Order: sequence, then structure tokens, then C-alpha cells
Amino acid sequence: MITGVHAVLFSNQAEKVRAYLRDVLELPSVDAGGGWLIFALPPAEMGIHPSEGSSTELYLLCDDLEATVEELRAKGVDFDGPAADRDWGRLINLRLPDGSTLGLYEPRHATALGLGD
Repeated sequence: MITGVHAVLFSNQAEKVRAYLRDVLELPSVDAGGGWLIFALPPAEMGIHPSEGSSTELYLLCDDLEATVEELRAKGVDFDGPAADRDWGRLINLRLPDGSTLGLYEPRHATALGLGD
């Protein structure tokens, strides 16, 4: 039986990104040894979208994008532009210390969060 999801972010500045997730986004973590942090994530869901090719993307979800962005900006988080309004929700990308981005998304549709509990 599947018991969870283990997501992986690859970075050329892994220690900085780990510190950012721990200290700025305040994600709880365990030390798997030698400072290698494994982060607990909020409940998750997965959608499968039609596409010309195949890829994988990761988004953090929130209930109120504007309030969450304001809170994160107060902690020094940078974003790569303004929030985009889509039929399915609002989306913005936050910048990680290595220059990569991570999506932050307020859905406008029913979510599957909590169904696996």
C-alpha cells in the first residue's frame, strides 16, 4: 500500500535551499544524518494534465494567495513576478536561494486534500 509521497528538489546549493525551507518557509524536518534534512509537507494531492510532452511540477498550496505572499514577503521571500489568474486558481512562483522557483497556488476548484487520512 502506498503510504506517502517523497518529493525531491535537486539544487546546486542544497544546503542553502534546505536552510531556506527550514528557516523561512518554516517546514518541519528530521535530520536523516549529517545535516541532511527531510521535510514534512502538508497534505498532498496529484493531478494529471493532458500535455504534448511529459514533465513533473511541484506546487505548494494555500487558501489565500494574497495573504500568504504578504506574509512571505515580510520574511524576505522574492517572487518572479505578479500572481497570475487562471480559470483554475491563482499562481505565483517564489524564488529559492539557488535561483530556481517553486510554485505557490490558490486553487479555485475542489481539492483532494485530506481524503487519504
